[in-house]
Amino acid sequence: MTGTFKITLALGAALAISTAAQARDQIQIVGSSTVFPFSTAVAETFGQKTTFKTPVVEATGSGGGMKLFCSGVGEATPDITNASRRIKEGEFKSCVENGVTPVEVKVGFDGIVMGSVKGGIELNLTREQIFRALAKEIPVDGKLVANPNKTWADVDASLPNVKIEVLGPPPTSGTRDAFAELAMEGGAKKIKFLADLQKSDKKAFKKAAHAVREDGAYVEAGENDNLIVSKLEANKNAVGIFGFSFLDQNSDKIQGATVGGFEPSFEEIAEGNYPISRSLFFYVKKEHVGVIPGIAEFVSEFTDEDTWGDDGYLADKGLIPLPKEDRETVAADAKALKPLAM
Repeated sequence: MTGTFKITLALGAALAISTAAQARDQIQIVGSSTVFPFSTAVAETFGQKTTFKTPVVEATGSGGGMKLFCSGVGEATPDITNASRRIKEGEFKSCVENGVTPVEVKVGFDGIVMGSVKGGIELNLTREQIFRALAKEIPVDGKLVANPNKTWADVDASLPNVKIEVLGPPPTSGTRDAFAELAMEGGAKKIKFLADLQKSDKKAFKKAAHAVREDGAYVEAGENDNLIVSKLEANKNAVGIFGFSFLDQNSDKIQGATVGGFEPSFEEIAEGNYPISRSLFFYVKKEHVGVIPGIAEFVSEFTDEDTWGDDGYLADKGLIPLPKEDRETVAADAKALKPLAM
């Protein structure tokens, strides 16, 4: 390797951000398929209202987006990643190790829906029933065994005598993470054997609570929610797992199962009654602000009251807004590019 080439490589590494400014003039956004429609709506409005190019938004899943976002600084890495759950400690550590300073922006709430095609199977579930239907192993006679439940009626006689067929997100999805934590783990805690296990061995409990069956009752349907809808339309007894916003946008075709006595509705999620609900986020790479054109202005558009407020255009797309006081705090922190601290 020549001395000149070595110098070129060193300069390239040292001036990665400057190079990014020269090479790219369009914001790159990756991440959650749940946040995707909201981010896309803001990107399109931003492109129309300003002189900046419309940002490119790609649905890679929360986990996939975090991996790309935290991989480093420079034009080859995304500027923003969307997430349907909070950044994990391991992901944050990866960001820091690679010179990335994440700025966290909490944008609102979403519910996780178990939905079916209208005219198809109707379910009124508890979280314990969800766990008993979808867990890889469940307690039987004081020990964990491979899930024997083949039909919903096997789970509980009050449920339909229909084969359990659930189409859900893959492990890279924030929806899958949140579903495992809120629905599966929430249901596991209702079972004494597992509640006792949580007290004696938290690691073993989490493994049992989060493991989804692999015998065909649960099928990974990818990050494309539209694909799930087409499969539900083809099988009226199948159930899909997706965010409330997607149910809201497809309410003419899809119906949501009741969970814990509450329907997955805007009002019930906003009030905190619907038990499978979560916060939505996006993360900004602070090192790219002022380098890639328009990032600060995009964040300002996203956190404007006309965008994410109670009467904002994102509410029309199914986003459950944060309380006004929280929106004000988040918007101020985002404007100040306050680094995330964990």
